[in-house]
Amino acid sequence: MMKVIVRTEKAGVFFCEIKERDGSEGVILNARRLYYWDGAATLSQMAVEGVKKPKNCKFTITVPEMTILGIIEILPCSDKAVKSIEGVEEWKA
Repeated sequence: MMKVIVRTEKAGVFFCEIKERDGSEGVILNARRLYYWDGAATLSQMAVEGVKKPKNCKFTITVPEMTILGIIEILPCSDKAVKSIEGVEEWKA
C-alpha cells in the first residue's frame, strides 16, 4: 500500500496508508499524526523530500487503524520521504 500524507480540516495531518475512502471520510492504517515538523516548509515538500531536522519533529506513535473525517488533501510520499518520516522517533510522554 502507498504511504501518503493526509491533511484534514480539524483532526490534523497524518502519515498513513488509506484503506478506504468515501468523499471526505476515510479509514487509514498505520497512522502517525504529524503534530510538528521541522526541515520542510510545506506538506508538499515533506511528501517529496521528507524532513531535514528529524530530531525537532513531533510525530506520534503509530495507530493501527482509525477513521478520519474532513479529508482535504492527500499527498503521495516518495521513497525518500517515507524513509525520512519513518526515521523520526515517536513523540510521546
